[in-house]
Amino acid sequence: MAAHYLEFERPIADLEAKIEELSKLSETTGSGTLDAEIEALRSRAQEVRRQAYSKLDAWQKTQVARHPDRPHFVDYVGGLIDEFVELRGDRKFADDQAIMGGLGRFRGQPVVVIGHEKGRDTVGRVKHNFGYARPEGYRKAVRLMEMAERFNLPVISFVDTPAAYPGIGSEERGVAEAIARSTEKSLMLNVPMVAIVTGEGGSGGALGIACGNRVLILEHAIYSVIPPEGANSILWRGARTAEEAAKAMKISAQDLIGIKIVDRIIPEPAGGAHSDKDATIKSVGDAVEQELEALSKLTPEQLRKQRADRFYAIGRSGLQ
Repeated sequence: MAAHYLEFERPIADLEAKIEELSKLSETTGSGTLDAEIEALRSRAQEVRRQAYSKLDAWQKTQVARHPDRPHFVDYVGGLIDEFVELRGDRKFADDQAIMGGLGRFRGQPVVVIGHEKGRDTVGRVKHNFGYARPEGYRKAVRLMEMAERFNLPVISFVDTPAAYPGIGSEERGVAEAIARSTEKSLMLNVPMVAIVTGEGGSGGALGIACGNRVLILEHAIYSVIPPEGANSILWRGARTAEEAAKAMKISAQDLIGIKIVDRIIPEPAGGAHSDKDATIKSVGDAVEQELEALSKLTPEQLRKQRADRFYAIGRSGLQ
């Protein structure tokens, strides 16, 4: 499969195309005379990539957060959760595959895992509705969190959605109420909950499973009340651009930790999470393990109070 390059990655794409061309030529000649030149180009491409990713603006980070090759929920489960058993359905209407979840072992510890899944190819994206969850997805999340409480299991949630699904059926079945119930359940849990924004954290669709004791975010992920395109349309009537909106909204991890919306930034490899999925998944796992270990010392009452204090503080001291 051909690599997917973002607009600001064009210089990297040109260098890697040259590397591929010379590599094929080297295989044909078999002389090895091009090895030094190929290695020099690889070093140059890596340096250009490192420099590009060290100074991304908010719109470029939005593009990276939406990169189709970033690790998805199924990748994190595959890399971090042993003996995973998926649990489906909300016991009321249907199963929504935009939110997946189940039971498993995280580094030996039994946990409940919940997360958005966007799908990788056309068939998968349709199956998972591009990560746009319907009401039954949030009701499934509530069911899983209730199970976590019943068996005293920590909850790990992976957030990656543009928003909740705004279709007619979704509205008819009460998507706003379902998100509110899921948010309420997250806030009132008697067990530890760690949420990780791995790509897009969009609107209430993200918040419904993101109200953990600790909210982590990957270095190039975004978290916002509305996508930049929507902000441009609603606030500026489309008179400006999504790029301008992204820069004005303070949606990057670096902005968010400064105003205490998130608690911790997880570094990504040079070139973004999609450039080295295994390293990214390991970094996420290490961070989650540390956070769960610290939270395991708290009582149910302390967990609820810590969560309440954390979210009540948003918009007060953090924005002064």
